[in-house]
Amino acid sequence: MKKLLAAVLVLVVVLLAGTAALGYWGWRTLNQPFREFAGPELLIEIQEGMDARSILELLEQKGVLANALLARLYLVHRLEDPPLMAGEYRFQQAATTPQVLDVLIRGEVVTYPVVVIEGLTLEETASQIAEQGFGDRARLSELMSSPASIADLDPEAIDLEGYLFPDTYAFARGTVEEDIVATLVTTFRRRWEEEVRPLLAEEDQRTVRELVVLASIVEKEAGVDEERPMVAGVYSNRLERGIALYADPTVIYALKQAGVWDGNIRRQDLKIDSPYNTYVYPGLPPGPIASPGLASLRAAAQPADVPYLFFVSRNDGSHVFATTLAEHNRNVNKWQKEYWRKKWAEERAKKRAEDQEGSNTGP
Repeated sequence: MKKLLAAVLVLVVVLLAGTAALGYWGWRTLNQPFREFAGPELLIEIQEGMDARSILELLEQKGVLANALLARLYLVHRLEDPPLMAGEYRFQQAATTPQVLDVLIRGEVVTYPVVVIEGLTLEETASQIAEQGFGDRARLSELMSSPASIADLDPEAIDLEGYLFPDTYAFARGTVEEDIVATLVTTFRRRWEEEVRPLLAEEDQRTVRELVVLASIVEKEAGVDEERPMVAGVYSNRLERGIALYADPTVIYALKQAGVWDGNIRRQDLKIDSPYNTYVYPGLPPGPIASPGLASLRAAAQPADVPYLFFVSRNDGSHVFATTLAEHNRNVNKWQKEYWRKKWAEERAKKRAEDQEGSNTGP
């Protein structure tokens, strides 16, 4: 009897020791940083619809997890089996099983920069995003053609022109078009409330739409941020006095809408019968002509208090401003007529010199 009891005790001790050893092995496997893949990093795509078992087995196969079964037990019994998010993941450093699971549970997927530059039309924005590998251009354009997401801010909006905020975004591969467009509009709304609306005086009766329309024209006219408030000031002065804006970018937008813009604006184009033609129709055009950036939005909200009614390009992104038409005409003569006459003469002289040099070195 004593021998039997001793044998049982030995068996119990062995089992306990084995259980303890197994437990220690499991604990160590889970908590020991692990990495068995080559190269500085590993990208793994977790497909939509994959179950947890398949995901963990894939990570073990790729050398990210030491033991998929232990990871599954930990996920179910310790973490109460939360879902693992689909997407593209980047693994670099050795990590413990709980650390890897935390990344998958929180969906820390790889994102890529997507640039939306200032001054693009709705269609141009859709094309630019699609060209960067995110979304279908036609689907993006379709979503951008609905004003629903901005209707409370601009009840007159017929689409999202002007409300697709230019910025550098971070999107994961496979981000759907709905989320992309929603992000651009949400960013506009947030930046408007935080950085533009506070600039408006209490007595300012202009609507959001009027400000965005003005900002879109400023965006297309001004190439230097410091000048944007002055350009906005010029247009504000013209609006107050009932003077037509005479803004070339609005004519260009009208030509784009008509499908006849070829990159050059001609004298006859200034006569196009469109409500966007500010040479023909005084006041602001009926809607934004592009997506203005923050600097232009702020300039429209708080135009510079200047006496100017005119400006002309120096051909380097900056402008010369004038108060009277006579002064403006002198500036146009200097910075447009004389400037281009001289530039074209220099180019012709250079071409002749090159042709002459070529003939002198010929066979």
